[in-house]
Amino acid sequence: MPAYAVTTAAQRYEVIVERGVLGRLAQSIPQKRGKIFVVCTEDVWALHGAVVEAALAGRNWQRITFAGGETRKRMATVEEFAEQMMAGGGDRSSLVVAFGGGIVNDLGGFLAAVFMRGVPVLQVPTTLLAQVDAAVGGKTGANLVSGKNLVGAFHQPLAVLTDPGVLDSLPEREYRAGLFEVIKHGIIHCEPLFRLMQNERDRVLAREPGAVDAMVAESVRIKCEVVSADEREGGLRRILNFGHTVGHAFEAETQYARFLHGEAVGLGMIAALHLSRLTGRISEALCGEMEQVVRSYGPFPSLEGIQAEHLMARLVKDKKTIQGSVHFVLATGIGSTDVVSGIDESVVRQAVDASLR
Repeated sequence: MPAYAVTTAAQRYEVIVERGVLGRLAQSIPQKRGKIFVVCTEDVWALHGAVVEAALAGRNWQRITFAGGETRKRMATVEEFAEQMMAGGGDRSSLVVAFGGGIVNDLGGFLAAVFMRGVPVLQVPTTLLAQVDAAVGGKTGANLVSGKNLVGAFHQPLAVLTDPGVLDSLPEREYRAGLFEVIKHGIIHCEPLFRLMQNERDRVLAREPGAVDAMVAESVRIKCEVVSADEREGGLRRILNFGHTVGHAFEAETQYARFLHGEAVGLGMIAALHLSRLTGRISEALCGEMEQVVRSYGPFPSLEGIQAEHLMARLVKDKKTIQGSVHFVLATGIGSTDVVSGIDESVVRQAVDASLR
């Protein structure tokens, strides 16, 4: 049973990666906990709810479902969830199970962080993007009109249960969107993972268990290692934002309605690769090689109507902008990065233009 530890100043927890672990969910919830609240979307519950229901047999629990989607990732939704917990008898002994994709992991974690000033959360990711990124590391949050994840809290989970088997039911577009985050992990920290995504594309897209389990486990290992070294993004953890600065601009510019998060990150990675090239950190050939791998896992949604100047204006509103200076994570090779600020606006514009082609 592959398990990877996250160790922070406050706690240590495990991320278990194993097919079938969903059915043993209750084993990760202490008997002393009070009422359990399972936050999920309606579609995920229709697919996998019976397994969770069987796993929680005999425990005091309640389901909180919602429609999902980035447009619902708002403070009002968190308030609705908290009111349902109160109506259902929630108190400081309660526990939240965030059972779903990245939006559920973020909102469920944030709910746990603020309900009664903090109750435990068990993260149970059901999408590829959530398994390799959102569920691990304790980042929780909601969107504002101004931008993505601008309100939130660090709230590390009790544990993370990752069942790669649930990915078999994931819609093709959702699966491909998560693959961009896997490629990201390869570019920033692990050349062997990047080469797997480059050389085993057919097996990855066919969801062969060996390929899926390998890329999920390696991505989880990387995320655990980085978070353990830098829980609150003061240094090393910033590399996980590769592609996210411009990616968040794509999401906000289209009101979170056109792109899945992973798709926006994929476009943001293309911009980051070109910015790495334009600032002399990688060669044109290496930029082209990495961009080709990113684009090979497309297609991307239409870019019609998106203007570079509008994306540029949104960059200064990103949460990684500090005192007006936009910080970019740039590649220096396959498996290595720099965090850079103060890049000339005209150079950034060229990189953004490249992502729109």
